[in-house]
Amino acid sequence: MPKRLEGRTALVSGALRGIGRAITDCLVADGATVIITDLDQDDSDDAAQALSLLPGSSYIRLDATQEGDWQRARDQIERRHGRLDILVNNVGADLTGKVQDLELSAWHRLMAINLDSVFLGTKTFQPLLAKTGGTTPYGSSIINISSVMGLVGMGDVSAYNASKGAVRLFTKSNALEFADAGVPIRVNSVHPGFVDTPLLKQGMNRWAARDSSVTAAGLIEAMAQSTPVKRLAQPIEIGKVVAFLASDDSSYMTGSEVVVDGGWTAR
Repeated sequence: MPKRLEGRTALVSGALRGIGRAITDCLVADGATVIITDLDQDDSDDAAQALSLLPGSSYIRLDATQEGDWQRARDQIERRHGRLDILVNNVGADLTGKVQDLELSAWHRLMAINLDSVFLGTKTFQPLLAKTGGTTPYGSSIINISSVMGLVGMGDVSAYNASKGAVRLFTKSNALEFADAGVPIRVNSVHPGFVDTPLLKQGMNRWAARDSSVTAAGLIEAMAQSTPVKRLAQPIEIGKVVAFLASDDSSYMTGSEVVVDGGWTAR
């Protein structure tokens, strides 16, 4: 029986670690050819390990905040594959702190990573995705990784809230823009809750370094206990949702926000 993404080509940004790596694993398991992108050099150990474990995949170094990098990736994919069916805008960073303490340069950096990257990926690949989408029953698929922090606010994470909330509405606007114009691209956002990733641990370590009254382990445990299911998500639990949105199983979904948070926003 054919796999549901067999014959399809995907690009995942920020794909060597955490949620991005899990997304890549799930797409490959479903039969997709995946272009892995991240900041690591082409000959890095992490890139080599990923390629050894993911049959048919390839790696392109991509700074997702730079339009030229996106354009070079597009040119390589057009030459090698001639198509792109799935774009996963996953790359991201965090920033915590009280608004009066945030540096403007840190704000700009976060917006570049979390928001500019989604804009640039969508802008650069829209023509190729539209062309490919016309050859499949339900079009190409863009999946933007937002967050529950793109749905609700939380103190001391206003910059992150702003960036992920913008991804949510950018997704909806693009979905309508393409659908209204008859462009065969579906666009949806995924909103993870607290996920057990290196990025989360790094963020909690920075928070604890700034506030001696808390520890990183204590902050992570508080996150787990504040979630109705009483645990953090594993990255693969997000990857499986992305694979669903990439497939024809989600054929009637565009402009949707899929929340994967263990019930956290249900309260």
